[in-house]
Amino acid sequence: MMPDMPVEQLKTYKPELTRRPDFEAFWAESLGEARRRPLDPEVRRVEYPVELVEAYDIAYRGAGGARIHGWYLLPDVRIRKSAALVVYHGYGGGRGLVWDHLTWALQGYPLLAVDVRGQFGATADPAVYGAGHQVGWLTQGILEPCNQYFRHVYVDCVRALDFLATRPEVDMARVCLTGSSQGGALTLAVAALDQRPAAAMADLPWLCHFRRAFDAQVDGPYRELVNYFRTFPSHFDQVFQTLSYVDVMNLAPMVTCPTLVGVGLLDFVCPASTIYAAYNHLGSELREIRTYPASGHEVIPAHMEAKLAFIRRWVG
Repeated sequence: MMPDMPVEQLKTYKPELTRRPDFEAFWAESLGEARRRPLDPEVRRVEYPVELVEAYDIAYRGAGGARIHGWYLLPDVRIRKSAALVVYHGYGGGRGLVWDHLTWALQGYPLLAVDVRGQFGATADPAVYGAGHQVGWLTQGILEPCNQYFRHVYVDCVRALDFLATRPEVDMARVCLTGSSQGGALTLAVAALDQRPAAAMADLPWLCHFRRAFDAQVDGPYRELVNYFRTFPSHFDQVFQTLSYVDVMNLAPMVTCPTLVGVGLLDFVCPASTIYAAYNHLGSELREIRTYPASGHEVIPAHMEAKLAFIRRWVG
C-alpha cells in the first residue's frame, strides 16, 4: 500500500476551509449554553494498589446536562499547583482502567481521563436525535448542526477543563491535552474552543477534512458516511454542511497553543492528507508534526518518547 499523497505534497496541502458564516457564533453559543448549567462536580476516592498515585472516580455536567464520567489520578498529594494532563480516548472506547493511565500519572502529572458519551464507558448519551443513523455515532444528528453528536462531545470535553479548574493542586496555566484518533481530534477541538491549554499532543487525529476522507474511501469509521449515503444519497450536501461545524480542519486556525501532531503515512483509517489538512491550518506558530513512513493507525514507542519530551518542554 502507498500513502495517499507524496510527503512533499502533504507539507503544502492546505485546502480551503469549509466554515459557514456563523461558525464561531455557533461554538460560542454551544459553550455558553452548557456553562449556564452548574458543573456539579463529584469526586470519589477509590482504592488502588499503587502507593504513588491516588485514584478518584469523578463526574461533571456536560452538554445538555449529561453526566460525564472519568478518572482523576493524583500522583502526589503534596504537590501544589502542578502541571496536569487531560486524556481523550479513541472511537468506541471509554476512560478505560486506572492502569491505562499510570505511565503519565507516574511522570508526576495529575491526570484527568474522561468518557465520550454513549461509547464504551460509564457515560450515557441523553440526547434525542431527530432521525435514524448508520451503525456507530458519526451520523447521529447528521442533518442538524445544533444536535449533531460531536457538537455535544466537543462541549463535554471542554467542560473537562472546567472540572480541572476546580482542583486546587492544578496550575491551569500548565495544562496539556492529548489523545489518539478520536482522542486526537478531541485534543485539537478543545484546544481550539478553549484558550486555557498550554500545549496539545494530537496523535493520528480523526474528524479532519471530511470531504477528503470520503473521497479517499478509507477504512474505519469514515465508512459510516459511505454506508449512510447508500441509503440517503439526497442528503449528501446537507451532511457535509452539518459536518463542517465539527470538522477539525475548520477549528484548526483557532488553536494557538504549542501543538505536536503524529501521523503515519500508512494510516488508512485517518489518512495523512486529512491530518496534514488540519495541521497546515493550525493557528499556532509553535507546532510540530512527526511523520512515520512505515506506521499505520498506531502510536509507536518513538512517538511516545517524542511526547514525553514535548510535554516537559511546554508545561514542565
